[in-house]
Amino acid sequence: MNATMRRAVIATAAVTMALSMAACGKAGGDKKDAAASGDSKSIGLLLPENASSARYESFDRPFVEAKVKELCADCKVLYNNAEGSAAKQKQQFDTLIAQGVKVIVLDAFDATSTESWVKEAAAKGVKVVAYDRLATGPVAGYVSFDNEKVGELQGQALLDSLGGKAADANIVMINGDESDPNAGQFKAGAHKVLDGKVKKVVYEQSGEWKPTVAGQKIGAAITQLGKDGFQAVYSANDGMAAAIITQLKGAGITVPVGGQDAGLDAIQRIVNGDQAYTIYKAYRPLADSAAELAVDLLQGKDVKSVASSSIDSATDKGIPAKLLDPKVVTKANIKDTVVADGLYKASDICTADYAAACAAAGLK
Repeated sequence: MNATMRRAVIATAAVTMALSMAACGKAGGDKKDAAASGDSKSIGLLLPENASSARYESFDRPFVEAKVKELCADCKVLYNNAEGSAAKQKQQFDTLIAQGVKVIVLDAFDATSTESWVKEAAAKGVKVVAYDRLATGPVAGYVSFDNEKVGELQGQALLDSLGGKAADANIVMINGDESDPNAGQFKAGAHKVLDGKVKKVVYEQSGEWKPTVAGQKIGAAITQLGKDGFQAVYSANDGMAAAIITQLKGAGITVPVGGQDAGLDAIQRIVNGDQAYTIYKAYRPLADSAAELAVDLLQGKDVKSVASSSIDSATDKGIPAKLLDPKVVTKANIKDTVVADGLYKASDICTADYAAACAAAGLK
């Protein structure tokens, strides 16, 4: 081979290699671009706290994870709990977006603070499903219970626990956190039923969803009103109800106290006669609906097959929504509600400390 031919072969090989390397670089770039554009099988799940209610770790998280797996075998859920901090939840939210997650199921610790988060997410193609609390901002869907109806059920259950004494009863109300729109709806629903049916709401404060704060507030009510100054206590949830009942017992006061969330300890208090009622919001259908919405959004499907109604938030209108129906749980219907639904077994409730009370209630 002469020099001219050798130079031609070398040049041809160089061009071939350059084209091959360019093609490899292009393929690598496509893969990177696909990841950046959200070709992801991950769904973010952010829950608000784990101090005042055990429900999030015991029910919401595992139920959402299981349903996502059922609907999308190769999908995974990236989970975090804010542990009662809006700032921490914001960091968790931002981390999910940085990881390329394109759908986030968000139960906001502070639903009033999320507008800018959700707007920024939407601008990057990330869709947010508001879970249990209606987060502000352009959320893609909302799954919860009819929260005003929850309050109405709480109010009616408190009236029922008072019976014929309701009209002459003074009521203490310990509400949820004022920054939580759900708390406002619970409160509005309860007042809708109680106002005009009881003598007076003589003391009303926010317990901030914190048992310690609720305990302090009921202590202040006892000091202000005296041991005989009220005949029942409305508590917005079971965690606060537990602290309230402890304070009442310590003061030698026995009055009906209600709550919400159907926690196992609350069911045991109801069996034992310490708590009058709770509100059962079936966690599995709630979690299942959120998972269905999230997977549909991830796969680009129309969410209206799940979210068939709509709701307005403080910032946006016409949000696709699914609202579920809550139930009152009292000693009389434990077997037909939380046990029948498989939330708890009778053996979970009827531990040694509650065996006699369970037997008296016909719960086996």
